[in-house]
Amino acid sequence: MKRALLVVLSVFLLSGVGFAQQTIKIGGIFDLTGATGDVGAPYAEAARDYINYVNKQGGVNGKKIELIDTDYAYKIPQAVASYKDMQSKGVIAILGWGTGDTEAMAPMIANDKIPYLSASYSEHLVFDKTPYNFICATTYSDQARLALQWIKDNWKDKSRAPKVALIYNDTGFGRSPIQDAEDFAKKIGVEIVDKEIVGLRDLDATTQLLNMQKKNPDFAINQHTLMATATILKDAKKLGLKNQFIGLNWAFSEKLIEMAGDASEGFMAPMPFAFWTETKVKGVEFMHKVRKEITGKSDAQPVNYTQGFIGAYLLVEALKKAGNNLTGENIKKVLETNKFDMMGLSADIAYKPELRKPNLSAKMYVIKKGKIEPLTSFLKY
Repeated sequence: MKRALLVVLSVFLLSGVGFAQQTIKIGGIFDLTGATGDVGAPYAEAARDYINYVNKQGGVNGKKIELIDTDYAYKIPQAVASYKDMQSKGVIAILGWGTGDTEAMAPMIANDKIPYLSASYSEHLVFDKTPYNFICATTYSDQARLALQWIKDNWKDKSRAPKVALIYNDTGFGRSPIQDAEDFAKKIGVEIVDKEIVGLRDLDATTQLLNMQKKNPDFAINQHTLMATATILKDAKKLGLKNQFIGLNWAFSEKLIEMAGDASEGFMAPMPFAFWTETKVKGVEFMHKVRKEITGKSDAQPVNYTQGFIGAYLLVEALKKAGNNLTGENIKKVLETNKFDMMGLSADIAYKPELRKPNLSAKMYVIKKGKIEPLTSFLKY
């Protein structure tokens, strides 16, 4: 009888079940080729680079990380199928991507108790209904609030309120901050005069911009990724529009300068992340080191690489703090009860169980003479 029990126990331990598992399985649901692949590909590359670096250093608490990732091409059904496949393979956490798919899967994520660190910064994901969702940056809504507060604080004409247009795409991502932006604008005395929808891959925004021009806004806040933003800025330049364009984070990148050329001059954004060229930042220096060690290259990377690096770094730090108790419940607890030093890649991250916003911080940046420059320190509203 004792011998039989020993055989059963040996099989259990060797099978990799429970605490004997020799790798830590995490998932990655990325968009490499879909509508947001322009910013999704460098995000995924950074996550892979950092996981490879961690494994090269010996892993987490002596265990290597197995990253099971997929390109879901920004299609919600594909994301759901990928999630189910990863869940069946025993991943204990997932690095996710888009707003529409992340919000659609939130009930499954909560039911399965799998911490899900997404590149969607939708404010819908920070409350009690989505207890296992963790966004890795200032929410889109808070970015919009910070932009609106900056507009209000820097408005010189005391005879009237500043007028603002909102440009966005008709997806969960695009719509995410719009109502919150309208509510906050009303609260602080900024007038929203127009809303225009431009598709993520549209190559012409002339009609929408002409409609916007009729309302004569002083500013236009743009919730998009790079392709549509480049279209909007180039068409605005052709039309001779004079209003100030401000993007939220996915609309602003070094790549935009290449895509939009001199039409990007003066474009601004409240950005929660450090840029590759900010080499005095400890985290940026570390990111350079990782990139060089893993790829052998010192090639400059867009800010979306920083974002992917942040997501992977944050998850690895949580896994380290979780020790040998690598359950979804414990990883969630670790994320909610610790402050994470992000080395200046972003403001430090500290979630709370009742409100899982990582922070409320972003700096205003501007494109000036073909380069990205910081315009402010961390903004507040």
